[in-house]
Amino acid sequence: MAAWSNWSGSVVAEPRAFARPKTEAELAALVSRADKVRVVGAGHSFMPLCETDGTLLSLCDLEGAVGLSADKSRAWCPAGWSLATLTAALWEQGLSLINQGDVNPQALAGAIATGTHGTGAKLGSLSTAARAFRVMLADGSVVTCSADERPDLFEAQRLSLGLLGVATRIEVDVLPAYHLEEKVESHAFAEVSGRWDDLVAANRHVEFFVFPYGERVALKMLNPAPAEGPLQQLSDFDDRAFRVICDLCAAAPWLTRTLQPLIVGRGVRQRRVGPAYQIFPSDRTVKFEEMEYELPAEAGWSALREAIAWIRKRNLPVTFPFEFRTVAADDIWISPMNGRPTVSISVHQYAKMPWRAFFDGVEPIFRAHGGRPHWAKRHTLTARDVDALYPKAADFKRVRAAHDPGAKFANAHLAALFEAA
Repeated sequence: MAAWSNWSGSVVAEPRAFARPKTEAELAALVSRADKVRVVGAGHSFMPLCETDGTLLSLCDLEGAVGLSADKSRAWCPAGWSLATLTAALWEQGLSLINQGDVNPQALAGAIATGTHGTGAKLGSLSTAARAFRVMLADGSVVTCSADERPDLFEAQRLSLGLLGVATRIEVDVLPAYHLEEKVESHAFAEVSGRWDDLVAANRHVEFFVFPYGERVALKMLNPAPAEGPLQQLSDFDDRAFRVICDLCAAAPWLTRTLQPLIVGRGVRQRRVGPAYQIFPSDRTVKFEEMEYELPAEAGWSALREAIAWIRKRNLPVTFPFEFRTVAADDIWISPMNGRPTVSISVHQYAKMPWRAFFDGVEPIFRAHGGRPHWAKRHTLTARDVDALYPKAADFKRVRAAHDPGAKFANAHLAALFEAA
């Protein structure tokens, strides 16, 4: 079949077969007879998580609908639905997810399997909202797992990287539907640094974007608010002007240092109110490559300053901003947030510009500050690093081996990380 590539175009695979099963029986037949299986959602991973020379599956067409618990505090959801599809369906039922990230094309299963998160010091990743899974194992059989039923499988499946089986349905915690007020403001970097603890305490969600050659940040705050009618402004940022700057810097990298301070100017004040599922995500049409590290909360600012200084000293043409967020601690076995309140720092580079040397330079800075990478973003971990960074890695590998001894669901990248033959 034709080659498959991820969203940014940096990961390319040539699977032997690609299928979009419509029924669970069709899925079981595909899984049981395949030598190797990986499942793809939106292809928004920058690591080769979906790469395979075996069978590549998409669950976007798999039959299913949202099913609610009696008290409407939980919802069984089709795992292959995109977050965009799922959150719109939940809204029609009067419900919202507890939190989301800033894009919504990802499949629910992929977002949970990689620990995707938004921002909020008291809010965990999407994985922390999962309460049960319906999982197809390597032989095509289907099991359900939760804290009470097959608890070991459940603990590993909460953030699994797709190594245990194919999740077909996931039960997640939900909230009554709510609206959010979004404020985007420009402030001096030094001012936000000095007020950060107060900003975190005062807002349900707070984050900022800072360009490595800029002195001002775009501060974004989200809080529940009463509805104010139809949402007029559909995204937080207009990508059109930014795309022009990125293309100029790609053609003339020396312009980067001059143009960047113009992107976030003084006096920016934007406000909008809308349904949570429409406010959380933004249109990100300018393609990029990304690395993200999750650091102990107390180390976030020093790591950010050191990374910016490293870029400035070398005058690197880095066109995209750093993104700085907070995430609550969790107890998930191979979660980057395991056991500690977290600051998340994302670094990006325009897809048309070189990124490897930049990432190779800032990754040791994040590692030196105790960072663990987002599994779907660029990193260079080895199996030894996994064992050192994740105290429960041995438990995860034990459960993985018990449920998929033939490593059907492991590709070369994941087999090397988790010693899956």
